[in-house]
Amino acid sequence: MDTLTAARAQMEVSLAFHMVFAALGIGFPLLMVISEGLGLKTGQAHYLALAKKWAKATALTFAIGAVSGTALAFELGLLWPTFMGFAGSIIGSAFTLEGFAFFIEAIFLGLYLYGWKRLSPLAHWLTGIPVAISGMLSGALVVAANAWMQTPVGFDLVDGKAVNVNPLAPFLSPAWLDMALHSTLSCYIATGFAVAGVYAMGMLKGRNDRYHRSALTISLGLATVTALLQPISGHISAQRVAKDQPAKLAAMEALFETQAGAPLLIGGIPNPETGEIHFGIEIPKALSFMATNDFNAELRGLNSFPPDERPNVVIAHIAFQVMVGAGFALIGLGLWFWWRRWRGNLVLSRKLLWALVIGSPLGFLALQAGWIVTEVGRQPWIIYEVMRTRDAVTTVDGVPQVFYLFSLLYIGLASVLVYLLRKLATGYPPEANESEATNAA
Repeated sequence: MDTLTAARAQMEVSLAFHMVFAALGIGFPLLMVISEGLGLKTGQAHYLALAKKWAKATALTFAIGAVSGTALAFELGLLWPTFMGFAGSIIGSAFTLEGFAFFIEAIFLGLYLYGWKRLSPLAHWLTGIPVAISGMLSGALVVAANAWMQTPVGFDLVDGKAVNVNPLAPFLSPAWLDMALHSTLSCYIATGFAVAGVYAMGMLKGRNDRYHRSALTISLGLATVTALLQPISGHISAQRVAKDQPAKLAAMEALFETQAGAPLLIGGIPNPETGEIHFGIEIPKALSFMATNDFNAELRGLNSFPPDERPNVVIAHIAFQVMVGAGFALIGLGLWFWWRRWRGNLVLSRKLLWALVIGSPLGFLALQAGWIVTEVGRQPWIIYEVMRTRDAVTTVDGVPQVFYLFSLLYIGLASVLVYLLRKLATGYPPEANESEATNAA
């Protein structure tokens, strides 16, 4: 690999792993707070057992996410020195505020973990709320830096340098709020369905008790609500992309020719050489309407951009289709569960439980695919229409070797997390047994 390819591959691998850790670190604290709140309200011990279990999972993902995030920070400086020299003073405020959120989360997580028998029940529950909020804010603040790279604002470009920098530039990006919302919802969806899959597997093994049923209900409650909100968030994001990054929209939808009343493409494999779409289904004028609220609006096609400014249409389009398809599959899965619950079926069918197990990775698949669309769609720019990726990379040798080293690091971190979460998921908490005995009596 040449230096640019190795540097991009290293960031891709690092971000792919870190996003899993970060998503779990955002989703688990909210599940933890909800479960303990239900325990305080109902007096049922199995809710508190769930909260303790999910608190341990939160601590694991927090620790491993901190390591992977630190490695990413080093990679930004080492692999992309030109980018950091230009943009470091601009996006630095986002990372600084994320550091404050990180330390707040660490402080209150410590209070939560060690305060079970030292604080009053209400005070203990209240210490969990800042963990959930600061975890969510950490993700949103980091996304601000990426949003600025998508739509850079808040500075003047003079002789290739950024001057008159607004200290709040990352938060002035028109992409920030909708990207933060979309990303945060994705984290809740991915975590909720992944957790539901774990407890659905337990129920398939015969553990049809209050502990497992409650875990399934709480996780799918969070996952289904956020999954239903996600299409609205996605629509808002798509309209912003249509306005600010038309080349990305054209790549997402494999729209080669500029046209009024552009069709929405479902599925399909684009051929960038011929501009043809194979195996796709077109809905007339739907893309124009979704992007602009006008069925006859004109949208730019990829062929209207210079060849060296076109994103990879094959990767962007397929990733977008995977994201949307997985998202709607999860909506259907969540609604299926709640329909069964509405009908009063506390003992779920094995077919539904197997569907929950099989569908549990789809949230993370959609999360990864969405970020592929975001990043591939911005290429060839590292800062959209300001700096090209090839001009931002380091010129030193040895980057391919570092890529292999960091890949091993992230594989190791992922393996440790999987092992520890599997150990954590086994066993039946004594508190839950006490709850079952009480209810049986």
